[in-house]
Order: sequence, then structure tokens, then C-alpha cells
Amino acid sequence: MKKILNNPADYVDEMLDGLCAAHPEFYAQPERRVIVRAGEKKAGKVGIVTGGGSGHLPIFTGYVGPGFLDGAAIGDVFASPSAEQMAASMRHADAGAGVLRLYGNYGGDIMNFDMAGEMLELEDVRSTTVLLTDDVASAPPNEAAKRRGVAGMVYAFKIAGSAAETMADLDEVTRIAQKAADSCRSIGMALSPCTVPQAGKPTFQIGEDEMEMGMGIHGEPGIWRDKLKPADAITDEMLDRLIADRPLQRGERVSILVNSLGATPLEELYIMYRRARARLNDIGVEIVMPLVGRYATSMEMTGATITLIALDDELERHLKAPAACAYWRV
Repeated sequence: MKKILNNPADYVDEMLDGLCAAHPEFYAQPERRVIVRAGEKKAGKVGIVTGGGSGHLPIFTGYVGPGFLDGAAIGDVFASPSAEQMAASMRHADAGAGVLRLYGNYGGDIMNFDMAGEMLELEDVRSTTVLLTDDVASAPPNEAAKRRGVAGMVYAFKIAGSAAETMADLDEVTRIAQKAADSCRSIGMALSPCTVPQAGKPTFQIGEDEMEMGMGIHGEPGIWRDKLKPADAITDEMLDRLIADRPLQRGERVSILVNSLGATPLEELYIMYRRARARLNDIGVEIVMPLVGRYATSMEMTGATITLIALDDELERHLKAPAACAYWRV
């Protein structure tokens, strides 16, 4: 294992210390493993919190900021935060209008966030839940509720965050967040594994000349493994699978995220985006505010994800609304 670290057990806490020290205009850490917006809360605004394992920056903590999230609970690498940490993030995010829990569809996160919600109910804080289930490779359409949440969270954070800034009530913010989540489709591919610091060994093995289509962000098995294909062929298959799951019609508007899983360089992402743009143009679909870069990672995994979100006027308005964090400004 080659990593820039001290004691592996201190990896997440030292990272959070550095995050808040580097970006004090956005992030504060009122409690261990809880990140909230710096500054005063806006009274009467719905709070939005997320949570999950470390190792995916900018998700989860990176998207705390004006127009985005109000708080995040963060666990060890690829491990869920505790229910107490999630409850603490909700308490700090609550400004009198309730809290939306917005996160990915993973068993440990669901169990702990449900417990946190019950804890806050006893304190008269109302909360709702929206789960991201955007990974089309993880379950068929007729079992879409079982799908993992991946990079679609980026769009959901932005759109729900914008809705909350308008001072909409909790039910309205939840509706818009669910609409955004339902409109997202994602798929990933991987070329190499990553290493969890406390494990000290790669999360999986893959041949030097191989790739895996549909692999999850923690190394969950994908759809197939075979020899590495050219960039255009990889991008074509990813788009084909996304569009088969959510067909696009001529004249529709989408935003597309071409995302590095950690080690894939921007140059290769732009090669993929070039192909994706040409494919979408060919079918008459308009691209709105494309994103290319590291938005949802898996430590130093080499690979990429593509996310499409189908837009209507409401979703597009919230996507384009002002927002700021250390990793994305609109």
C-alpha cells in the first residue's frame, strides 16, 4: 500500500481537519465526523443532510455549502457513519423547518439514518427521506428500488439545495429532491481497484489488460469483465445502457456528468465526453450545463461514471441557480 498518510486509523479525522482548515468559508466541524456549513443558519430554511462512508470526495462532505447541503455525517472509508453522528448532523442542520435526509441506497446508511430520524422525532424535529437509486447496473428496471445510489447524488444535492434556498417547506423540498433523484441514471466502469487504508490491500483484483463494466463505487461486481475496449466503444455502451433504461426523445434536455472515480485523468474524461456529446446530438437531445471532472470518487480507483439527468423547466431552473462549495460553483 502506497498512500500519503500517518496512522491509517487517523485517516478520516486528519482529512476532515485539513478540509475545514483549507476551506473555512464553507466547512465547519462542530462534532467529530460531522461537517456543517460555516456561519449562521438561515432561520426557517429546510435543512438538507447527507451521510456515508469516506473515500468518495467531493461526496459527501464536499457538497456542504450555500445552495447545496447543510450538513453531512461521514464514516470511515467505505463505512457508514453511526446513527448518533447522523442525528448530530440533523440537529445542526435544523433551522426550524425540518430536515431532508438525502443519500444513497445502502443498507447501513439506511438503518442508521432511520434510527437518527427516530431520535430527532423525539426532539420534535420532523424529517423526510429521499434515496438515490441511479445505478442502472445494480438491478433491473422492475427492481429499481434496489439500485445503488452513485453520482446522481451530485445532481440531487444541487437541485434540492436550490429548492431549500427559496424557503420552500419540507414537503416541497422533498418532492423536488425525489423528482431529481427519479430523473437520474448512472453507470460506471473500472480499470483498477483502490485500497482502503485500514485494510491495506486492494478491494478487488483485475488484469492489467481488463476492464469491468457496471462495477460499483466500492468494488461491487459489475455486468461483465473483459479486455479493455477503446474509449468510444466504452462510452457508447454506457450511453446505450442509460438510454435503454430511460429513453430520450428528440428535443429533450439533459445534463450529463462524466466523472472520474479518482485516478482517471481529465484528458480521458474529455475523450469520453466528446463521444457522449456527439451521440446525444445525433438523437436530437440538448445538453444543459455538462459536468466533467471528479465529482464522486472511489479513492484512487481508475475508472469513470456517466450520469444523465432528464430536465424539465423546474429541474433546470434549480440546477442553474447560484450555489457554492469548494468543488463546484454555479
